[in-house]
Amino acid sequence: MKSLLALTLLTALLAPAFGADAPAAAKPDLAKGQEKAQMCAACHTSDGSRGTPANPILAGQHADYLVKQLTEFKAGKRANPIMSGMAATLTDEDMRNVAAFYSSKQAKPGAAKNADTVTLGEKIYRGGIAAKQVPACAGCHSPTGAGIPAQYPRLAGQHAEYTEAQLVSFRAGQRGNSAQMVSIAARMSDKEIKAVADYMAGLN
Repeated sequence: MKSLLALTLLTALLAPAFGADAPAAAKPDLAKGQEKAQMCAACHTSDGSRGTPANPILAGQHADYLVKQLTEFKAGKRANPIMSGMAATLTDEDMRNVAAFYSSKQAKPGAAKNADTVTLGEKIYRGGIAAKQVPACAGCHSPTGAGIPAQYPRLAGQHAEYTEAQLVSFRAGQRGNSAQMVSIAARMSDKEIKAVADYMAGLN
């Protein structure tokens, strides 16, 4: 009886500690994010807008998605010598701040460049490639290319060259931090990848 009473009292005393909600992460600090993002400006421009086509546009990208990518660069799950080195210097708080800073910026519209393939690109984006069991990109990235955080990035207006390079990397198994995209890209030809990447660049 005494043991039962002691156990009851102990449970009552410990319940608030174990039952309390975990402390919420601090709200991202945009000013600190902007300061830390200065190290990113050489490749992504000061506001993450339309820089070199080889590098992704970060302006308007989902903060959750950016944090996920930085975390995976740091952990080695996504391989890139430059980004792995950059991410290695960032704390979790730094990542949240930088991601929030870029996400707060208005993405500038892009445009498709190849009129000869825009129809094919649209067909793949909106309807997939049934014969190859390639699903419609719009199913995960939305009809407008807005994406769904944190798994599915915004693709609207993204550099076609960058998107094409990522799809080719997924297909080759060089980028392996999304099993879904590795599987999808593996069934796409160079022409199909180039066409859909160019089409997405024109989405707004």
